[in-house]
Amino acid sequence: MSVDAVPRTIEWIGGLDGHVLMIDQTRLPAELVMLECRDVRTMWDAIRRLCVRGAPAIGIAAAMGAVLGVRDYHGDDRAGFVKKLNEVCDYLASSRPTAVNLRWALDRIRRRAESTPGHDPSAIQRALLEEAKRIRDEDEGMCRAIGRLGEPLIRPGAGVLTHCNAGGLATACFGTALAPLYTAHQLGRSIRVYAGETRPLLQGSRLTAWELQQAGIDVTLLCDSMVGSLMKSGRVDLVVTGADRIAANGDVANKIGTYGIAVLAE
Repeated sequence: MSVDAVPRTIEWIGGLDGHVLMIDQTRLPAELVMLECRDVRTMWDAIRRLCVRGAPAIGIAAAMGAVLGVRDYHGDDRAGFVKKLNEVCDYLASSRPTAVNLRWALDRIRRRAESTPGHDPSAIQRALLEEAKRIRDEDEGMCRAIGRLGEPLIRPGAGVLTHCNAGGLATACFGTALAPLYTAHQLGRSIRVYAGETRPLLQGSRLTAWELQQAGIDVTLLCDSMVGSLMKSGRVDLVVTGADRIAANGDVANKIGTYGIAVLAE
């Protein structure tokens, strides 16, 4: 199965009166359940409960949630609409106060409203939906670019160790750090992935291992404490992890356990 055959992490269905459809990641890996969000309260709850996770995916969810929150505004003045939008954005921002991409996406939605000319709220609503979809499409484009640029690092027969989840479930689709693996797989390159469980929330066992299986990639799940022994065995050629943040000087911040793997990989 190709990674593109897996349902998209999050998508807007229909026109302005449509809804958001996303994978409920709290139900993985036991079952694949698609969650419908038709109002801003449901989206707030989905972000809060980690139904959607991963910085890019949370940003997309927030942008689409803002559209859900203002599309039923029936006033006829621009000032009233902007006031409502700011209230909705502040409400969504409270769902995950530490999520940087969430606030970034909401700020972008606010700026789009400010830059849209005219006083017709319906025109601004349509512009906001267009912006939310653009945020999603731009993320997919970046993920596929990462796959193309990183694919040469994945040689045939490579053993790859992963930590946490940096795949399609964390993004619009295709993933960030896992994108080169997916691209190499699509090119017919045989690889074997070892996915660490990533305690305490088990993103590796619940999410990474699941989506690699769905894509048809050979994956073995291992507990975090086995990493040292596995690397000593010589079966790991490359370590791939995501990063919650990368500083301008190259420093990275990621889930607990990443530092230990980096030390082993030196």
